[in-house]
Amino acid sequence: MKNLLGCSVKDLEKIALNYGQAAFRGRQIYSWLYNYKNRSKSIDEINVLPLKFRDQLKNEAFLFGELTLKEKYLATDGTLKLLLNTRDNESVECVGIPTEKRLTACLSSQVGCPMDCKFCATGKEGLKRSLKVSEILDQILFIENEMNQKVSNIVFMGMGEPLLNIDELLLSIRSINEDFDISQRKITVSTVAIPKMISKLSELSFQVLGKCQFTLAISLHASNQKIREDIIPSAKNYHIKNIIDDCREYVRETGRRVSFEYLMLHGVNDKLEHADELSNLIKGFQCHVNLIQYNHIEEVEFKQTPIKNAQLFQTRLSNSGINVSFRKSRGSDRNAACGQLRQNDKIKYHI
Repeated sequence: MKNLLGCSVKDLEKIALNYGQAAFRGRQIYSWLYNYKNRSKSIDEINVLPLKFRDQLKNEAFLFGELTLKEKYLATDGTLKLLLNTRDNESVECVGIPTEKRLTACLSSQVGCPMDCKFCATGKEGLKRSLKVSEILDQILFIENEMNQKVSNIVFMGMGEPLLNIDELLLSIRSINEDFDISQRKITVSTVAIPKMISKLSELSFQVLGKCQFTLAISLHASNQKIREDIIPSAKNYHIKNIIDDCREYVRETGRRVSFEYLMLHGVNDKLEHADELSNLIKGFQCHVNLIQYNHIEEVEFKQTPIKNAQLFQTRLSNSGINVSFRKSRGSDRNAACGQLRQNDKIKYHI
């Protein structure tokens, strides 16, 4: 099967020409594919195309859209979480996070995750496989269709480690930028940090995209190597100081600041001494710390840092000259922690 989702306008014009159609037929497909108001994913429904051309596309196993909706949950704060089935009967999650001015899509890059971070539900079953470009992009369409609104911002913070699916990730970013008309500056790629992959990300971005303007977010979650190894098993392969050195080089190469994600875990990494240690670790280059309120999951022992403690931690960083913000949990009443919805579904059906 050949998926049209992810094809550029030139790709689709070429397909049309190959079937003896005028180039504008490819542009018609393009307009249909990336218009969130077109809820149908059947080639038969592209009624602006000649019937013969539609039949040819179907006979040659062309399709668009990879996923089907299995479950959806709407939280009281408006956050929408979707559980989507793949064609090989796996499932992935994506989340739509609305505010007054934007709709952010939180996308998955893999089915499951190999990193096994102790605070995350996704890694409990390990990695099944990486997602294809069409499967990544289809998540955006589902969010737009369900929320009847165009997505304005993208975060790769769902299931999986994006840098272990870097080729499909970058092709997805190309399409998000050019086909979904979302600026790279409104795209964030979150990674737990893989050795040698931060430099590879910047190198390949310039090769594939011609520029590197999306935000790199490092899931740091610790102020020293010991704490990081305790909560992120893979950290033993990549020392925290080496991560920071590679981030400094990334900033020099791209001119883009790096964001450090820091999940506040009560009694683990949220003391003021940890704030001082973090400040000393990252000071001196263009970066930002995003403190995150922990979204509790039953399978692990971590507890949420009290808001007052988090605010003191934030103030300590700010007083040390660190650019810092605090992000409260969204959708916590509807299993919004990464991987929770998929895991609950597996338990429910004893898969």
